[in-house]
Amino acid sequence: MKISRKAIALVACMALAGCGHSQSPTPAGNQQQSDKSPLAEYMGDGFLNSSSSGISMVAHGGNNGQPTEEELAKQRKVEDATAACMKAAGFDYVAVPPDQKQKGKFTDAFNLPPDKFAEQYGYGISTIDWSKAGPGSDDSDPNKKIRNALSPAAKKAYDKALDGPNADGNGVISITPGTSGKGSSLNGKTDLGCRGKAADEVYGSDPNRAIDPGKFESLFSDIQALGKQIDSDQRVVDATSAWSDCLADAGHSGFKKIDDPRQQVQQKLDALTGTSSSPGGAPGKVSGPPSFDKVDATKLAELRKFEIEVAVADQNCKAKVYDQPYKKVQYEAEKEFVDQHKSELEAYRDEMANK
Repeated sequence: MKISRKAIALVACMALAGCGHSQSPTPAGNQQQSDKSPLAEYMGDGFLNSSSSGISMVAHGGNNGQPTEEELAKQRKVEDATAACMKAAGFDYVAVPPDQKQKGKFTDAFNLPPDKFAEQYGYGISTIDWSKAGPGSDDSDPNKKIRNALSPAAKKAYDKALDGPNADGNGVISITPGTSGKGSSLNGKTDLGCRGKAADEVYGSDPNRAIDPGKFESLFSDIQALGKQIDSDQRVVDATSAWSDCLADAGHSGFKKIDDPRQQVQQKLDALTGTSSSPGGAPGKVSGPPSFDKVDATKLAELRKFEIEVAVADQNCKAKVYDQPYKKVQYEAEKEFVDQHKSELEAYRDEMANK
């Protein structure tokens, strides 16, 4: 199956980081604003190879995340085309100007430096209700109000018309790799409903410009191997041991791997929300974050206190003994990787530039 350019960020994320569960986006804070590593020059602004989150892709635009006027104009056209398509399907849809969508509830928090973010939000796992964090996720969204007024059967029809047969109504579209989902349009493209059709109208739907995720499968595999190579470097191993000792001195013992504190917080939150972090779900399914509305308030407050305490200690210890050794090894390894894979990386960069 070929995946259109609208879905390539999701494909890259699944290929590089195995993402697709309800865990909060990483890294927290303004870490993505740091200088580009050698590999990020080819993989794009969304590429991160950080000491706290491993290799992953995150979705944010250039321009410090702010869209250009040209991009905003195209987004307005997509909204207008979506509204027209939904009207033809028999549903009401309000075209929301993109400038009203840009600032999410926690945008200011995400722009904080990592240390300040940790002091206020920890890792942003239990301290932020991600189900309410996105733009348009609150009751001010006119289309949410329209949908909520429908009967259960009408909601399903509305969701299918808006986002295709693989949508669940919560902004989640489940696509199993290797198939085109439950409903497909011509040329083997996944049916993404009126939103997908509108995007094709505005950005173009030339199937020759679709990106086949298998085309760069070998490159993604090599990048994953690169991450393991960096982690196993003796300098990083020694830095990790020093970080563990530093955390123990700060009253947080037992953490041996750099992601252990974050994962422990996530596991505690999963226990409170009744959410499973195991990867045993359907392959390729992207699930939304759980709401905290029904979580025990006292236990959630206790978890948030623990998260902030361990995140601050984690941040301090990384700054003291881990970040610099890791970055030195990372940049050395990535530079060598770029030299060995330059043609593949240039091909990926060029294809993404034309998406």
